[in-house]
Amino acid sequence: MNIYREKIIGKVLLVVTALLIGGLSLYYNNRLASDIAVEETKRMQLWAGATRQIALSDTDTDVSFYFNIIQNNNTIPVILVDEDGDIISAMNLPKHRESDSAYCVNHIDEMAMKHEPIKIDLPDNRKNYLYYDDSKILKRLAYYPIIQLSIIALFALVAYLIFSSSRRAEQNRVWVGMAKETAHQLGTPISSLMAWVELLRQSKVDSTYLDEMQKDVDRLQIIADRFSKVGSVPDLQQCDLEQAVANAVDYMRRRVSENVVIKIENEADSAVFVSLSGPLFNWVIENLIKNAIDAMNGRGTITITISETAKKAVLLVSDTGKGLYKNQFKTVFKPGYTTKERGWGLGLSLSQRIIQNYHKGRISVLSSEIDVGTTFRILLPKKTAK
Repeated sequence: MNIYREKIIGKVLLVVTALLIGGLSLYYNNRLASDIAVEETKRMQLWAGATRQIALSDTDTDVSFYFNIIQNNNTIPVILVDEDGDIISAMNLPKHRESDSAYCVNHIDEMAMKHEPIKIDLPDNRKNYLYYDDSKILKRLAYYPIIQLSIIALFALVAYLIFSSSRRAEQNRVWVGMAKETAHQLGTPISSLMAWVELLRQSKVDSTYLDEMQKDVDRLQIIADRFSKVGSVPDLQQCDLEQAVANAVDYMRRRVSENVVIKIENEADSAVFVSLSGPLFNWVIENLIKNAIDAMNGRGTITITISETAKKAVLLVSDTGKGLYKNQFKTVFKPGYTTKERGWGLGLSLSQRIIQNYHKGRISVLSSEIDVGTTFRILLPKKTAK
């Protein structure tokens, strides 16, 4: 559980950092856009003042300075109208639109929604009104946060995919290395135990005890064989799914309390054939049964149901245990996640790898209800009977 919490905390920190960077970027961009908008408003007020001065000047007055102010505005769209609403002039509109009166009239309304028109007082109590829009630079700046955040999101996605792929590859190497080392370490004591059992047989020890010891030695051999197969290309054999399940259940029935009932129900019309690695598949069934027993506190019923679809074999493993919450349906398969006080949280993770990586199937929590029970579902590709 601690390992899983650490991963969650790490992801939360990454998300918070990304949101903080994005938030600061948006704040800075909004401040910059606001400052530019203020400057453009000042330029339009200056433009309106220049227009008024030209109108007030007589023919002998040098108004070139004011004309320069007006002509130097080559970025901010403006429309100048008289007090009757007739268009006097238009600048910096799209090409071929400055002389289009219908377009200008429609555009005036849009400009008025963004900026209050500037009133220009002229001689003889006449008035002109200056309508203006945001410059192209300011409009582009409005899209900059979207572009910036999209680029950040794209890079974050690519980095996440690369990191996840690298992490999965590293995890796989660790899994394989641990599994093969475990198989190697088990080999020596298993061989020694086998020799001791044989020596005791020759010493005329009661065969009843020796037979039980031999069963445990054989079990250890199976476990070592399972670990040795992790990371290797599995040897899949076509078999009857019901028989494969029965083999795994028979072993567990002899080792569970009488308070636990394990049932197998076959709802298929005929035998369902799949390609399996017997040792690895048995490992999955045993893990599910052990988890179910823990969830039921050693008392209840485990029902394994076999059915089929057109292309898939369906295996449901249901218990009458304490159940799972909805947010646990996926996290139970995460390495290190466990609800038990003692445990590494690897059983379901290994089961998922075995079903998905080696058998090209899927395993998931189909349903669960607190204090009622949980149902796991395994989907496997069907094979045609030979």
